Amino acid sequence: MSAPPTFLSPEDRLDLQRAYASLEHPGFAIRLSNFVGMPIEQGFKLLPRRWHRRLHHYAEQAMWRALEAAVHCLKDKKGASSDRYYRFLGTASGAVGGFIGGPALLLELPFTTTVMLRAIADIARSQGEDLDDLETRMACLEVFALGGHAQDDDAADTGYYSLRLALEAPIAGASRYIAQNGAVRREGAPALVNTIVVVSRRFGVTLSEKAAAEIIPVIGAVGGAAINRLFVHHFQDVAHGHFTIRRLERKYGTRLIRAEYRKLAAPAPKLLFAPA
Repeated sequence: MSAPPTFLSPEDRLDLQRAYASLEHPGFAIRLSNFVGMPIEQGFKLLPRRWHRRLHHYAEQAMWRALEAAVHCLKDKKGASSDRYYRFLGTASGAVGGFIGGPALLLELPFTTTVMLRAIADIARSQGEDLDDLETRMACLEVFALGGHAQDDDAADTGYYSLRLALEAPIAGASRYIAQNGAVRREGAPALVNTIVVVSRRFGVTLSEKAAAEIIPVIGAVGGAAINRLFVHHFQDVAHGHFTIRRLERKYGTRLIRAEYRKLAAPAPKLLFAPA
């Protein structure tokens, strides 16, 4: 077996830079604020307090369904990823939720989450991943956590590789349980429960941002469709970045890609003298 290359090709370096931009600057809340024309915090003020608990509960339920779908329903197929198709489906469900408003935000969540999981899997396959591999399927679930943030996150610990390290133990434990038992059960499966708690905690924050934007009275059906499109697009961007990194790691080794990634994160050196 030949040793992996020690230098990135120009094409792969550009792919790494694009992945870094997607993973470190996803900016879903900023996109929402730009769309609704006001800080998303204004929408949070309109959300009833009980809704925050319900949103996180529904986020956890959605992740259980996503886990079941990832284990049992994802199949390999041929061809390039179809990002526009999945954005169309997300847009359609968002239009219904935006038109009805209120509880519809929660009712459309299972459908939207399933659409996003299939979009993520499509991207994984296009980057050379084998969807018959349980590790790949769990990496698809991992995107839901990578695309969000928790309210108690330390800014120093929210980088892509830091998050992957934090997710490594629960994801590995869940994978072992599923490989041994071949089923997704909540009862008597602390490894699965721990994984869902970790992933849904981060996904729930992004979901709260989405709900806060959709509850603003002027949004309506057109706005609900556009917000859902942003929602799906956001996780597609994260998935493209995540599976690009995994492809480069397979080609060059994790150590080299992690080192090159950290170079992109390092601040530019300060000039001691102004250029002439």
